[in-house]
Amino acid sequence: METREFECRTVNGWAALFAFFVIGLGLGYTGYWTIRHVHIIGIVACGIATLFWFVCLFGFFTLQPNVAAALILFGKYKGTVKTTGFSWANPLMLKKKVSLRAHNLAGDTLKVNDQRGNPIEISLVVVWRIIDTARAVFDVEDYQDYIRVQSEAALRHLALSYPYDTFEGDTLSLRGSVDDVSATLQKEVQDRINRAGIEVEETRISHLAYAPEIAGAMLQRQQAEAIVAARQRIVDGAVGMVDMALAKLEEHNTVKLDEERKATMVSNLLVVLCGDKAAQPIVNTGTLYN
Repeated sequence: METREFECRTVNGWAALFAFFVIGLGLGYTGYWTIRHVHIIGIVACGIATLFWFVCLFGFFTLQPNVAAALILFGKYKGTVKTTGFSWANPLMLKKKVSLRAHNLAGDTLKVNDQRGNPIEISLVVVWRIIDTARAVFDVEDYQDYIRVQSEAALRHLALSYPYDTFEGDTLSLRGSVDDVSATLQKEVQDRINRAGIEVEETRISHLAYAPEIAGAMLQRQQAEAIVAARQRIVDGAVGMVDMALAKLEEHNTVKLDEERKATMVSNLLVVLCGDKAAQPIVNTGTLYN
């Protein structure tokens, strides 16, 4: 059964302290008078009242900013106090303090497989805070351990849903789509820890790398894929530049080229634009003498 947080009212601590001070003076005077006149019933009554007054002193407690206290009376939840400062409540209530401040969870580095089955190392950082003290205290055994375990489970599931890297523009990857992956991870972590009354403010991947046993091979593969992707873009650009150059020549009637010369020009331009080294120009000066 899910527990819901509700507010519990308390008494201002300073007002209660003044009242107990006045009551204490009255008890002291009454005790002195009864002992002096040897009234047995009065002495017993005064002793019981003094004991009750002493027990009530244990009801004082203080709360710092962004700290709450869940009050429990004989195993029953009686409400949560979030009023900062000095307060008094029933001394028989157990006051379990819970921090409402932002917390950082730095997860351990996990070794998992990505979508393509490659072993990778991955870890995350989660920024979280408690928004429902009742659920955090009563619905889970240990909310700090709970968020740690559930965050690791969400991270493992995320790693299986994306490849480590890709050179295709429309495909998400762990390394290349940081913002999208972080948003998905935050939503998944939040869904898993809702029952603990915890709100996830931010989730980020703090470490991402191939596992050591395949790191060298995957580096070579990355380099090869990068070279292929770069070559593809270079060829696309070169073809566009050649097409533009031919169109400009025909538009301005700069020179008349037959199909054979066009083919030669296209070949030369592609060699120059797609080559991995700088081209060495050769100047054609024509025939100087007959």
